[in-house]
Amino acid sequence: MSDTQLSVKPASTMRAPSRTGDLVFGTLTRLSALVTLLLLGGILVSLVITSWPTLSKFGLSFLWTSDWDPPNDQFGALVPIYGTLATSAIALIIAVPVSFGISLFLTELAPVWLRRPLGTAIELLAAIPSIVYGMWGLLVFAPSFATFIEKPLKTVLGSVPLIGALFHGPTIGIGILLAGFILAIMIIPYITSVMRDVFEVAPVLLKESAYGLGCTTWEVMWNVVLPYTKTGVIGGVMLGLGRALGETMAVTFVIGNTNLLNSVSLFAPGNSIASALANEFAEAGPGLHTAALMELGLILFFITFVVLSASKLMLLRLERAEGAR
Repeated sequence: MSDTQLSVKPASTMRAPSRTGDLVFGTLTRLSALVTLLLLGGILVSLVITSWPTLSKFGLSFLWTSDWDPPNDQFGALVPIYGTLATSAIALIIAVPVSFGISLFLTELAPVWLRRPLGTAIELLAAIPSIVYGMWGLLVFAPSFATFIEKPLKTVLGSVPLIGALFHGPTIGIGILLAGFILAIMIIPYITSVMRDVFEVAPVLLKESAYGLGCTTWEVMWNVVLPYTKTGVIGGVMLGLGRALGETMAVTFVIGNTNLLNSVSLFAPGNSIASALANEFAEAGPGLHTAALMELGLILFFITFVVLSASKLMLLRLERAEGAR
């Protein structure tokens, strides 16, 4: 009898695998998910409770009222809401094309020896503290921004109907447009990292087939790579948008921190929800002032939830459209 035959154990002596480990692991993962949901619900409930005085006094008018006068207990969230949405929109308009171009260069055009150091350098931008971005934007970038960006924009677009209202007024550097530029610089590393990673997982066979048919690099990226990686690309953009919506210190330095809404000009100083909370929460007394700040936090929570939900719905519609085709 061979050694192999001697080493085989009878079926009667073999033990069935224990399911204890699977049960423990499954229970822990369910508890982790439940804790996350409980924390999210707890934050939401606490925000509603602490902001209830302003919710009951001002109601929905709090959303479109621009008055912010703590001594007289008059509060409105229009200026911070406008500043938050405007700066985030500017950041996305600038950051998404730049991030796409960087990712395209890193994955398709850059020489192999340059890809790793350049990618690492871009990722290091995400490690810079936000307060450093704010100080740099205020002390270094703002004067040049007013001279070389705001003044040409006012000259070229200031007289255009409708759009000209966004580029009207004194070009002082500090304002909503500068805050949007700083946010764009801050979120470019996040969007670029995600785009680069998803572009690299696109099947090489598909790209080589497109090149073999005579497609240019742009046609390959637009017609092959982007459709294949759209879920990851949208996820990266939403990651950057979430970063822009909640940014505090960098925006506080450069946005101007005023609660006046004299015009819709992007050159004018403004305020955002995060910067308003950073500036006033430490000095807010008990009562309506604290409740108003907490309601601003609740509004920011709701804006973030709406943005994420819209991105999920958009992805579902894209998947259904592909299934229909």
